[in-house]
Amino acid sequence: MSTNQTAQGDTKITVTRTIDAPAKDIFEVLTLPDNHAKIDGSGTVVSEDHTDRIQQVGDVFRMNMNGDHMGGDYQTDNHVVAYDENKLVGWKTAPAGTQPPGWQWVYTLEPLDQNSTRVSLTYDWSDVTDPDLLAKNLFPLFDEEQLEGSLARLAALLG
Repeated sequence: MSTNQTAQGDTKITVTRTIDAPAKDIFEVLTLPDNHAKIDGSGTVVSEDHTDRIQQVGDVFRMNMNGDHMGGDYQTDNHVVAYDENKLVGWKTAPAGTQPPGWQWVYTLEPLDQNSTRVSLTYDWSDVTDPDLLAKNLFPLFDEEQLEGSLARLAALLG
């Protein structure tokens, strides 16, 4: 059985869910970008773009996306900024070919026992400083329900 807990701040949203799977198995799913469309609760991730498994901070993986906020189809480069095997993986997202403007996605895994893991997903836009981007009042572009949907899809994929 899973439980959801949520917390929201001014510049980030974190959702947490207990998933009945070992942290190692969850980490394997999260570090393979090909899985991201399957677990995306926002409906914006379409597919990976010939990307290898995430292996370390500094890796960059490209995703094919679709969203009204970008006028339809677009691509993102995702710069890995957090990586601790079976514990943590996170990336800052940017339109393809550009540097990240400051928002990031971080998954934190906390084993509860051999077959159960508390998974937190944080969407954090606290590092966005571009006044033009902030003036568009886009943040948060994704909401708590969409993040919870991502964790539910992750749990289902592992179930």
